Amino acid sequence: MFGAILKKIVGSKNERELKRLWPIVERINALEPEIVKLSDDQLRHKTLEFKERYAKGESLDSLLPEAFAVCREAGKRVHNMRHFDVQLIGGMVLNSGKIAEMKTGEGKTLVATLPAYLNALTGRGVHVVTVNDYLAKRDSDWMGQIYRFLGLSVGVIVHGLDDDERRDAYNADITYGTNNEFGFDYLRDNMKFALEDYVQRDFHYAIVDEVDSILIDEARTPLIISGPTEDSTDKYYVIDRIIPSLKKGETIEEEANTLSGKRKRYTGDFTVDEKAKSATLTEEGVLKVEKLLKVDNLYDPRNMEILHHVQQALRAHALFKRDVDYVVKDGEVLIVDEFTGRLMPGRRWSDGLHQAVEAKEGVQIENENQTLATITFQNYFRMYEKLSGMTGTADTEAEEFHKIYKLDVTVIPTNRPLLRPDFPDVIYKTEMEKFKAVIEEIKELHAKGQPVLVGTISIEKSEVLAELLKRQGVPHNVLNAKQHEREAEIVAQAGRKGMVTIATNMAGRGTDIVLGGNPDGLARQWRKAEPDATDEEYGKKLAEFKELCAREHDEVVKLGGLHILGTERHESRRIDNQLRGRSGRQGDPGSSRFYLSLQDDLLRIFGSERVAKIMDLLKIEEGEAITHGMITKSIENAQKKVEAHNFEIRKHLIEYDDVMNKQREVIYTQRREILAGENIRENFLEMMDESVEDLVTAYAIDKVAATEWDWQGISEGAYKVFGFHLDIPPETMALLNPTNFKQLLQEKVREIFTAKLGQFGDEMMDHLIKVIMLQAIDTQWKDHLLSIDHLKEGIGLRGYGQKDPKQEYKKEAYQLFMDMIGRIREEVVEKIFWVQLAREEDVERIEEQQQKKQRLVFNLGGEDVQQQPVKSQKVGRNESCPCGSGKKYKQCCGK
Repeated sequence: MFGAILKKIVGSKNERELKRLWPIVERINALEPEIVKLSDDQLRHKTLEFKERYAKGESLDSLLPEAFAVCREAGKRVHNMRHFDVQLIGGMVLNSGKIAEMKTGEGKTLVATLPAYLNALTGRGVHVVTVNDYLAKRDSDWMGQIYRFLGLSVGVIVHGLDDDERRDAYNADITYGTNNEFGFDYLRDNMKFALEDYVQRDFHYAIVDEVDSILIDEARTPLIISGPTEDSTDKYYVIDRIIPSLKKGETIEEEANTLSGKRKRYTGDFTVDEKAKSATLTEEGVLKVEKLLKVDNLYDPRNMEILHHVQQALRAHALFKRDVDYVVKDGEVLIVDEFTGRLMPGRRWSDGLHQAVEAKEGVQIENENQTLATITFQNYFRMYEKLSGMTGTADTEAEEFHKIYKLDVTVIPTNRPLLRPDFPDVIYKTEMEKFKAVIEEIKELHAKGQPVLVGTISIEKSEVLAELLKRQGVPHNVLNAKQHEREAEIVAQAGRKGMVTIATNMAGRGTDIVLGGNPDGLARQWRKAEPDATDEEYGKKLAEFKELCAREHDEVVKLGGLHILGTERHESRRIDNQLRGRSGRQGDPGSSRFYLSLQDDLLRIFGSERVAKIMDLLKIEEGEAITHGMITKSIENAQKKVEAHNFEIRKHLIEYDDVMNKQREVIYTQRREILAGENIRENFLEMMDESVEDLVTAYAIDKVAATEWDWQGISEGAYKVFGFHLDIPPETMALLNPTNFKQLLQEKVREIFTAKLGQFGDEMMDHLIKVIMLQAIDTQWKDHLLSIDHLKEGIGLRGYGQKDPKQEYKKEAYQLFMDMIGRIREEVVEKIFWVQLAREEDVERIEEQQQKKQRLVFNLGGEDVQQQPVKSQKVGRNESCPCGSGKKYKQCCGK
């Protein structure tokens, strides 16, 4: 109560933030008359002036009013688009490293030009991150005209560019690109063998468009670069053949003499838990699988791999549905993004699940992959010195943005009042009743000419609805992952008179829906159909379309604007709000309503019992609907539960990845130092001394006479690592202790290294150390990532032993890391002491082979890399020479 009173007196945090920014808006507006008088060249020269002032120590905050005023004027001159006052506020929020929530149609793309221009004055680069290649290209071309007009360079990072093109794009003042491309470029850079091959520079400032989609929806899936293993794919087909013979059962609660008074009994061969998205074999199911696969005991440690693949095949059949979770296109299983409905080519489910789905669908199975490099979006974007974002829907996730990214959300008021009424949900008992009602409403609205955008949550549902409309003779467009290429074109025309558009979730996000249609888009479509048309004909057609769209705009406004018809609630309120937000932009009229049924996934899994009771109580007949505030509240509570559950999943992911992040930073920093040639010799000498210490610690036991030490073990250890056998006289041996023995060994090792240095020369030796260090780090890091994957798989079971899995993971991951560092050290020292190269060309050959074998084939999600690091070998004098001459080593390079 006290909080509510205080809020009335001083305003909410959001209101106070807006109040603080309005005086700066007035200062920017006051500069406008002076800026308008400048010629184009004088306006462009302002950029150089700002850069000089910044270089002399003036802060960006001090430059902000003038820079924003200049950018606004450039927007007017280039695109006839003058930033509204609320857009200036949005720009200031972004510049301060926060999230700006701005409703759909408020011009977020234009808003980003303000902080991008201001921060580009530092010369350190600005990254503008979008959700797909289309938007990255569109925005870099469209808004890039403003930046170029002001004398700044613009780059764009999209799929298919080579390293030189990427490097040029990153060196531009402002770089547009997708989150995936930025993340994968970071991982790829840290697998390269020369600093000049890196494409990225510092992580200075990023503006993330559709920030909720990138930093929340996609944050559950880490970016992974992986290489194929040599495992056979036959096992997937064998296991897949037995799954259809297993019968789905259910969990039955019975009265029992237990503490809870209940006992669970399972029927069938397996049960499915849709909330947890898991499928589990029953005892009968285990016996059946053992019989079908001819295995004695499925839970025998030797059969754990078989058990794992059986469980993944079970999930593939029971939980993953075609045209909902994935589509099969050109003989390939493509994942469908559950939040956007877009296809994700190249991305693969991990841990054998994707192969299990491929076996289920009877397409060619790709090899399982081993992780070579990985990072989560959370940790990638937290590398930026300053991070900001914009979206139409962020406030519902404000807590997560603050906890994970330290980002606050500011809600920006709309330029014009929002007129769209959001009608209460309508609920039916069955899905078929719901679809009948949806079809009737669409027919009614279409008959009078009001445009309708119909939202579905899967490709499957959108195609069912499309088929029903087809039978009723209602013309319509279907926008889902299968029409990805036409996405923006279809959405842009969804506001035309009489248009019916069916959209999967938020397909087409980032494209404005203009009431009456987009004349430029219509003209582009006409030109595709008439490629031989002249420019004059195109100009006439464009004028016709402008007149048509203007006429239709007025008619659609009178009819009530665009109507949003949701056919199902999403598990996140934010996605529902995004769908609603497609209507009512910039003060346009519009409306929205959701149609639901008790058979919808959200209600069926999370909240149908209470709703069903209310419907029974009110004696709702078949075909009748219920509309009640209590029902809507019940659905919102179900959504809040799912949102909280998903937040926990993402939090859990980042807590585990934070451990890996520290290790990743150590390895990547070490790689960069080696590539830069920093302290290479000093680092090697340190490794050499530590290897001596390891040997002494292992065998030279304090308080035990030196004559009793394991001298055979010491001698073999010295030979394995340093290439010499110890020959210590008994009289000297009697005088040794661990300290002076370590000194003796270090002197001997340094003596051998000095001799080898004389043989190779300083430059060649440093080059050789660099190559071998990189090879050892990359090989051992790859193996470490595999060990970490295995550790993650089983760490949850520690909870049964009253241990905190997270703490156990931290402890064991640290130990695995230290073991890896030890292996790197041993491998580097051993190879340097054993290497017997006689020519400089041999060092170059090793490096060339290493880079050749680092052939990277990058896609999205589970990235494919074919990588086999070359291994140095100990070559016997009578063995064939490794240079390939065909001679013995002693008669060739070993002379």
